Amino acid sequence: MSRAPMLRAGVLAAACFASAVSANDSTAVTAAGGIVLTRTDDIDMVLEDLFVSVAQIRVHYIFRNRSAADIRTTVAFPMPDRDLSQLIEGDVGYPSEFHTRVDGRPVTATLERHVVRNGHDYTAMLEGLHVPLAPDANGTEVIIAALNRLPAARRAELARLGLVQNDEYDEGRGPQVEARPLWTVRDTWHWEQVFPAGRDLVVDHDYVPGAGSSAGTPLAYPDQRGTDYGRADIRRYCVDSQFIAALDRMRRAAGGDDAELPDYRVSYILTTGANWRSPIGRFRLVVDKGDLRNVVSFCADSVHRISPTQFEVRRENWRPDRDLDILIVTPQFWIC
Repeated sequence: MSRAPMLRAGVLAAACFASAVSANDSTAVTAAGGIVLTRTDDIDMVLEDLFVSVAQIRVHYIFRNRSAADIRTTVAFPMPDRDLSQLIEGDVGYPSEFHTRVDGRPVTATLERHVVRNGHDYTAMLEGLHVPLAPDANGTEVIIAALNRLPAARRAELARLGLVQNDEYDEGRGPQVEARPLWTVRDTWHWEQVFPAGRDLVVDHDYVPGAGSSAGTPLAYPDQRGTDYGRADIRRYCVDSQFIAALDRMRRAAGGDDAELPDYRVSYILTTGANWRSPIGRFRLVVDKGDLRNVVSFCADSVHRISPTQFEVRRENWRPDRDLDILIVTPQFWIC
């Protein structure tokens, strides 16, 4: 288990305001191209309970409107970005089955989806070309098929913009070109909500996180740990010597340097938790690594094991300043 003693806010979850006016003042603004998140001076997040695993994310909030009037606003729940260019080298997961309940009653949230690349929004362009913006349950095949139906000149334009990579191949029928997506998918769920004056409001979310994965984690190989990619992973997941030693043992048990140790990567946006009136009152995080044989690393201090596969972090009166990234490595190709 990796621990980072100097981390100020390693694990904390959040929902946030967007696109609305309250009874007393504006809590957020709408800008061209999407939702812009700002702060609120009227509502506290008094409790946050977050469970994260490869199979499911569950989060339970209690909010309290401290003002003297009801506040009607749009609540937004941003999902981690999905960089489809990573599909060329590995697997990019995609969240699904997103559910919301407010005071125990189901709420229908709206999905706002954008496509970005190199700081530009290309959502309207791809929609105009009838190209799906994101993978479906079968992966990116639906995107690739739509791209390859486009005229060659249009595919060349998309490649010039950095949106696609045109791969050439020959399967005995002459040279062929297949276009693959390189853009990032940015999703935000949002819904209209009234926060009653002077009382608590309970909000629950659950969804399948869509953990990205690779057939063999680079950190399993000593010669990869000193590369730019390896050092970036070590920083991102606060990997320590105990985690590296566990990978070495797993690699030797799996057959040595030729063995591959699959990994799963789960991300969760935490920093929007700083948008509320005051620090989050009480926070609890549980990370479940799945199988007992798996190893897990993420950035947090004061981590406690509460079961053979689960690790807990608790905080009080805390503002997040870092998002959550979890790395799980398994000796198997599937996590049970």
